[in-house]
Amino acid sequence: MSIERARAHLQKHGLADRIIELDVSSATVALAAQALNCESNRIAKTLSFSRGEGAILILAAGDARINNAKFKARFGMKAHMLPHDAVEPLIGHAVGGVCPFGINPGVPVYLDESLRAFDIVYPAAGTAASAVRLSLEELERASEAEGWVDVCKAL
Repeated sequence: MSIERARAHLQKHGLADRIIELDVSSATVALAAQALNCESNRIAKTLSFSRGEGAILILAAGDARINNAKFKARFGMKAHMLPHDAVEPLIGHAVGGVCPFGINPGVPVYLDESLRAFDIVYPAAGTAASAVRLSLEELERASEAEGWVDVCKAL
Protein backbone atom coordinates (compact mmCIF):
# COMPACT_ATOMS: atom_id res chain seq x y z
CA MET A 1 0.00 0.00 0.00
CA SER A 2 1.34 3.42 -0.95
CA ILE A 3 0.80 5.04 2.43
CA GLU A 4 2.91 2.31 4.01
CA ARG A 5 5.72 3.01 1.54
CA ALA A 6 5.49 6.71 2.36
CA ARG A 7 5.33 5.99 6.10
CA ALA A 8 8.44 3.75 5.96
CA HIS A 9 10.31 6.42 4.01
CA LEU A 10 9.29 9.20 6.39
CA GLN A 11 10.20 7.00 9.37
CA LYS A 12 13.80 6.94 8.14
CA HIS A 13 13.75 10.73 8.53
CA GLY A 14 11.94 10.71 11.89
CA LEU A 15 8.79 12.22 10.35
CA ALA A 16 6.27 9.37 10.11
CA ASP A 17 4.30 10.85 13.01
CA ARG A 18 3.53 13.87 10.77
CA ILE A 19 1.27 11.87 8.44
CA ILE A 20 -2.35 13.00 8.54
CA GLU A 21 -4.85 10.37 7.45
CA LEU A 22 -8.11 11.97 6.36
CA ASP A 23 -11.69 10.76 6.21
CA VAL A 24 -12.23 12.71 2.99
CA SER A 25 -10.43 12.98 -0.32
CA SER A 26 -7.34 15.15 -0.65
CA ALA A 27 -6.74 14.13 -4.25
CA THR A 28 -6.70 17.69 -5.60
CA VAL A 29 -5.23 20.91 -4.27
CA ALA A 30 -8.71 22.30 -3.53
CA LEU A 31 -9.85 19.15 -1.73
CA ALA A 32 -6.63 18.91 0.27
CA ALA A 33 -6.83 22.56 1.34
CA GLN A 34 -10.44 22.11 2.41
CA ALA A 35 -9.68 18.88 4.31
CA LEU A 36 -6.65 20.41 6.05
CA ASN A 37 -8.29 23.80 6.62
CA CYS A 38 -5.40 25.71 5.05
CA GLU A 39 -4.75 27.96 2.07
CA SER A 40 -4.54 26.08 -1.22
CA ASN A 41 -1.10 27.48 -2.02
CA ARG A 42 0.32 25.66 1.06
CA ILE A 43 -0.49 22.31 -0.56
CA ALA A 44 2.79 21.04 -1.97
CA LYS A 45 1.51 19.36 -5.10
CA THR A 46 3.69 16.75 -6.73
CA LEU A 47 3.77 16.96 -10.53
CA SER A 48 4.94 13.95 -12.55
CA PHE A 49 6.70 14.50 -15.88
CA SER A 50 8.00 12.16 -18.55
CA ARG A 51 11.78 12.08 -18.91
CA GLY A 52 13.02 9.62 -21.49
CA GLU A 53 11.82 6.19 -20.41
CA GLY A 54 11.37 7.38 -16.83
CA ALA A 55 9.95 10.28 -14.90
CA ILE A 56 10.81 13.24 -12.69
CA LEU A 57 8.82 14.79 -9.88
CA ILE A 58 8.50 18.49 -9.15
CA LEU A 59 6.90 19.71 -5.94
CA ALA A 60 5.31 23.14 -6.28
CA ALA A 61 2.98 25.43 -4.36
CA GLY A 62 -0.68 24.63 -4.87
CA ASP A 63 -1.33 27.82 -6.82
CA ALA A 64 1.73 27.53 -9.09
CA ARG A 65 1.69 26.37 -12.69
CA ILE A 66 4.55 25.08 -14.82
CA ASN A 67 6.17 27.73 -16.98
CA ASN A 68 7.00 25.82 -20.15
CA ALA A 69 9.90 28.07 -21.16
CA LYS A 70 11.54 27.83 -17.73
CA PHE A 71 11.00 24.06 -17.65
CA LYS A 72 12.60 23.60 -21.07
CA ALA A 73 15.52 25.86 -20.16
CA ARG A 74 16.16 23.90 -16.94
CA PHE A 75 15.60 20.33 -18.16
CA GLY A 76 16.30 20.60 -21.90
CA MET A 77 12.92 19.19 -22.89
CA LYS A 78 9.27 20.15 -23.11
CA ALA A 79 7.13 19.59 -20.03
CA HIS A 80 4.99 16.50 -20.65
CA MET A 81 2.91 15.31 -17.74
CA LEU A 82 2.83 11.54 -17.33
CA PRO A 83 -0.36 9.90 -18.60
CA HIS A 84 -2.57 8.80 -15.67
CA ASP A 85 -2.02 5.10 -16.38
CA ALA A 86 1.78 5.54 -16.31
CA VAL A 87 2.00 7.37 -12.98
CA GLU A 88 1.70 4.47 -10.54
CA PRO A 89 4.01 2.07 -12.44
CA LEU A 90 6.72 4.72 -12.88
CA ILE A 91 6.42 6.61 -9.58
CA GLY A 92 5.02 4.05 -7.15
CA HIS A 93 1.97 6.06 -6.06
CA ALA A 94 -1.36 6.52 -7.84
CA VAL A 95 -2.71 9.85 -9.08
CA GLY A 96 -4.15 11.78 -6.14
CA GLY A 97 -1.56 10.46 -3.70
CA VAL A 98 1.68 11.10 -5.57
CA CYS A 99 4.38 12.32 -3.23
CA PRO A 100 8.18 12.15 -3.05
CA PHE A 101 8.17 9.65 -0.18
CA GLY A 102 8.62 5.94 -0.86
CA ILE A 103 8.85 6.35 -4.62
CA ASN A 104 10.43 3.95 -7.07
CA PRO A 105 14.22 4.05 -7.31
CA GLY A 106 15.72 6.33 -9.94
CA VAL A 107 12.97 8.99 -9.93
CA PRO A 108 14.61 12.35 -9.24
CA VAL A 109 12.73 14.89 -7.12
CA TYR A 110 12.99 18.68 -7.43
CA LEU A 111 11.48 21.40 -5.27
CA ASP A 112 10.17 24.50 -7.02
CA GLU A 113 10.99 27.96 -5.70
CA SER A 114 7.24 28.65 -5.40
CA LEU A 115 7.31 26.69 -2.12
CA ARG A 116 9.80 29.08 -0.51
CA ALA A 117 6.98 31.53 0.28
CA PHE A 118 5.80 29.22 3.09
CA ASP A 119 7.18 27.98 6.38
CA ILE A 120 4.87 24.94 6.49
CA VAL A 121 3.55 22.95 3.52
CA TYR A 122 1.41 19.84 3.06
CA PRO A 123 2.43 17.26 0.46
CA ALA A 124 0.46 14.04 0.03
CA ALA A 125 1.52 10.84 1.78
CA GLY A 126 0.87 8.19 -0.84
CA THR A 127 -2.92 8.11 -0.95
CA ALA A 128 -5.78 10.37 -2.04
CA ALA A 129 -6.76 10.86 1.62
CA SER A 130 -3.48 11.75 3.30
CA ALA A 131 -1.01 14.56 3.83
CA VAL A 132 2.15 15.38 5.77
CA ARG A 133 2.75 18.63 7.67
CA LEU A 134 6.38 19.64 7.04
CA SER A 135 8.64 22.66 7.25
CA LEU A 136 10.60 23.40 4.06
CA GLU A 137 13.76 22.07 5.69
CA GLU A 138 11.97 18.83 6.58
CA LEU A 139 10.50 18.58 3.07
CA GLU A 140 13.91 19.08 1.49
CA ARG A 141 15.49 16.43 3.70
CA ALA A 142 12.66 13.88 3.52
CA SER A 143 12.10 14.24 -0.23
CA GLU A 144 15.81 13.62 -0.82
CA ALA A 145 15.47 16.27 -3.51
CA GLU A 146 18.10 16.81 -6.16
CA GLY A 147 17.70 20.52 -5.44
CA TRP A 148 15.62 23.62 -5.96
CA VAL A 149 14.42 24.74 -9.40
CA ASP A 150 12.52 27.72 -10.73
CA VAL A 151 10.14 26.28 -13.30
CA CYS A 152 6.74 27.60 -12.19
CA LYS A 153 4.69 30.75 -12.37
CA ALA A 154 2.03 31.88 -9.93
CA LEU A 155 -1.50 32.42 -11.17
